[in-house]
Amino acid sequence: MTIGYRQGLFHDHDRSSWEGNGARPLSWIAWYPISGDAAQQKHSSDIPIIIQTRQPCPVVLLSHGTGGAAMGLAWLAERLVRHGFIAIAVNHHGNTAIEPYRAEGFLCLWERARDLTVVLDQLLENEQFADCINRKEIFLGGFSAGAYTALQLIGAITKHSQYQLASPIPGATRGPREFPDLVDQLPHLLANNAVFQTSWARMSRDYRDARFKAALVCAPGRSVLGFDEQSLGRIDRPAHIVVGRADAVAPLNDCAVWLKNRIQSSTLEILTPDVGHYIFLPEATDADRLAAPEVYVDAPGVNRSIIHDQIANAAAALFGR
Repeated sequence: MTIGYRQGLFHDHDRSSWEGNGARPLSWIAWYPISGDAAQQKHSSDIPIIIQTRQPCPVVLLSHGTGGAAMGLAWLAERLVRHGFIAIAVNHHGNTAIEPYRAEGFLCLWERARDLTVVLDQLLENEQFADCINRKEIFLGGFSAGAYTALQLIGAITKHSQYQLASPIPGATRGPREFPDLVDQLPHLLANNAVFQTSWARMSRDYRDARFKAALVCAPGRSVLGFDEQSLGRIDRPAHIVVGRADAVAPLNDCAVWLKNRIQSSTLEILTPDVGHYIFLPEATDADRLAAPEVYVDAPGVNRSIIHDQIANAAAALFGR
């Protein structure tokens, strides 16, 4: 099978960019199966034609972790394509490595759920994708903050932010590794930034999108502890929670097990004893391991590629393939 690849940019005109100078940008990457003949054909935009199958393909929308990027989930997207899916990953404005970090993007995680809904809306109207997507088989996957995003889209509602003043969330920190002084930005933004104030007021909205039939929930972090527990009890979509037993960023019992005990439709998969939080990022080069060993150096005996295969197979099973 040949895997096609396309990047695109949509806008949500109902929400402002964090700069306040236009609509919220929604950049995305798509991976999809293409036939040998189609790979030789080009549209005017020089993009391969998506394969014409006997039936439209199921689609999985993917949400990256805090400060990450859509391309960081290419390992999962490509494996899903081999299982027969189209995979679409979204870069979350202000919270993605492809643009300068913004405190607003890290504080207002609930905006990410709406990103996936709007991208899906526009893909279903896009002439190259609309006829290729099976509208009855639409799924979700997310890593870390992306797991929080996926849970919102199947019914979780945020009650508290882990960064708000006097946060009731146990173990809350001052900020993630990408933005360690994040909590210090909140008072100024609440007092002076109109775009942020509008977003903060949307914290506890219901972002459920009934089109999503199931969610792969990878290494959910402490942000999930801010969910209203009654909303978790109402979730009726299958949610497969996957976490490493050695996850020090999002400890197993504090986050994944806490969720499993509150979402009746969920299942929990614990990866081998020495698997940590960043197993859900791509395989690393030697340069990666040297620059960020805490992210790219796994425990002895842990094979990231094999674990990736295991996660993708679990996703395909969850999504009916």
